Amino acid sequence: MQPGLIAAGGAAAALMVALIAQHGFDLQPCVLCVWQRWPYLVAIGLGLAAFAARGRSVLATWLVVLAVLAVLTSGGIGGFHVGVEQGWWEGTADCGAASMPDDLAALRAQLLAQPIVRCDEVAVSVLGISMAGWNVIYALALAGLAGWAALKTRR
Repeated sequence: MQPGLIAAGGAAAALMVALIAQHGFDLQPCVLCVWQRWPYLVAIGLGLAAFAARGRSVLATWLVVLAVLAVLTSGGIGGFHVGVEQGWWEGTADCGAASMPDDLAALRAQLLAQPIVRCDEVAVSVLGISMAGWNVIYALALAGLAGWAALKTRR
């Protein structure tokens, strides 16, 4: 089991699910949903770099550690998002708000161009868990699996 490929493949799978939900089922993401995607992109790059550097085991191990931290960062943002959804704390200034245009015509164009998606409303839940909640669970599982594989290959 190659830990770099586990991290990269798992991160790519998370992004595919998010993009299928957005483009296949028209579930538009809020700003926190989009923020959760960026660390997965980083994890893909780091995981692939770890796979490429597998002959240099110390470098490959550190790249996997960084990929795992990127995955956990996405899970952390997801945890923050769950708190916003549950009303435990407020979201960011960008949650549910768009920047204010200078004139009425620009405001109209902005409103027609993009849906405003609030961070504190659950768009869909599966088994009572929002997509942000599932991201937390998935990120913890992926980080654990990639970390376990990295420890196993180091022995």
